[in-house]
Amino acid sequence: MQRRKDNKGRVLKDGEVYRKSDGLYMYRWTAKSGKRHTIYDATLEGLREKEEKIQRDLVDGIRIPECSLTLNDLFELWRKNKVGLKEHTFANYVYMYNRFVRDEIGMMKLKDIRKSDIRSYYNGIVRNGKMALNTLETIQNVLHQVFAVAVDDEYIRVNPTDGVLTAIKAAHQYETPKRHALTLPQQQAFLNFIKKTPKFQHWLPMFTFMLGTGCRISETVGLCWADIDFESGFITIQHNLVYHDHEVGGCYFTMSTPKTAAGKRAIPILPEVRKALEQERTNQQELELVCEYEIGGISDFVFLNRFGQPQNPQTVNRAIKRISVAYNEAELEKAEKEKREPQLLPPFSCHNLRHTFCTRLCENETNLKIIQDIMGHKDISTTMEIYAEATKEAKAHSFANLNGKLGISV
Repeated sequence: MQRRKDNKGRVLKDGEVYRKSDGLYMYRWTAKSGKRHTIYDATLEGLREKEEKIQRDLVDGIRIPECSLTLNDLFELWRKNKVGLKEHTFANYVYMYNRFVRDEIGMMKLKDIRKSDIRSYYNGIVRNGKMALNTLETIQNVLHQVFAVAVDDEYIRVNPTDGVLTAIKAAHQYETPKRHALTLPQQQAFLNFIKKTPKFQHWLPMFTFMLGTGCRISETVGLCWADIDFESGFITIQHNLVYHDHEVGGCYFTMSTPKTAAGKRAIPILPEVRKALEQERTNQQELELVCEYEIGGISDFVFLNRFGQPQNPQTVNRAIKRISVAYNEAELEKAEKEKREPQLLPPFSCHNLRHTFCTRLCENETNLKIIQDIMGHKDISTTMEIYAEATKEAKAHSFANLNGKLGISV
């Protein structure tokens, strides 16, 4: 039987057609469902590249030719079936998708989305307003999980979000901020300034607690008096209080358990921490503050604002900034009078207080497992990284003290 040819005399394969009317090449095939499909290309070479992909998809069971799902459809499928996420994490993922993805690329058909589309989308939202790195990472986390459903269900071969964020971060010079610990003099200056400044004194118990336990801010504001056993001398960390501030849905707290088993832990009560907690209780009694705020069935929170409500983490970070600015202004004036260099506080947040405690602990404890357990680190590599940095500085200080004492000068 004579085979069909194109206008250049090339033999066409089964299913291939050359249309003289417009010069296009066409390929027809039948999917497993029995439905007929057609693709087109301006060149025979381009058509055959598409044919090869179709044949690979058919062999691998990929269903993309039959897929009319949009990304929004796939997200709803993911949302209905997703398990294993903390309630507040899941709520944040849904919020981020609805705000940043749904009306941007959500209406695109799954079969049409390529890695370049994801890259273009990320570049667009970054250029429109320098987006915080953690926001971009959250969007990536959501989309990666949603597309993973499509890969598992054989709608697509590969996840188009793989590797995209790394390239975007490099292109836009995103840098993961290096967390620094306060030095011991900085830490003491911060606490002493609070103690001596009447308008800031009510913050002293809370910041002493954070610097004496290494608790996360969500663990600190979620701490209840029932979690503290003064008799045994231990504090049990078993829940987090998370504050949500959304344009849609408003502001609200949610209570959750730690994300990992390592997060639930017992921390010994140092004498300074005991004193701070007792002072906080005394302050509340003098002000007749009573916590009547219940979240997730939990109340009796330790650290309260003047309305008897749990502290807002954003408010705590703003307090740190106000205190630091006030300290630096006073220190600049004092240093000028004393004709010396000012010892200023660097910008820092609640998490830097946690990092500071961990650094002090690493400077005084060599057992990494104990440090990991107290800090609630899931991965010991996190502990080792902080330990290495802390001991590096300690070694440098130790060697500085050895100068001229080894008897090796000639």
